[in-house]
Amino acid sequence: MAKAYWVSAYRAVKDADKLAAYAKLAGPAISAGGGRFLARGLPAKVYEHGLSERTVLIEFDSLEQATATHDSPEYKAALDALGDGAERDLRIIEGV
Repeated sequence: MAKAYWVSAYRAVKDADKLAAYAKLAGPAISAGGGRFLARGLPAKVYEHGLSERTVLIEFDSLEQATATHDSPEYKAALDALGDGAERDLRIIEGV
């Protein structure tokens, strides 16, 4: 079974307090769902049409696990805390 990854790019942070409230809830929800943080922060380099924006990479053992974690009540509470505090692009992709 292929692993799956959450790739989240932050286009803008509008409210740092809301982002902090999200992070406080999201970290435990993601870990409880089996997610492992592989990388997070600003890129060291960007190429081509890359943007220098905060990026988070999280690994899961399967697509089902990644999706179930995103759709869980615990993660929904984190998203509710974030609200309009940030503009993000979150993608779930399968590993090869």
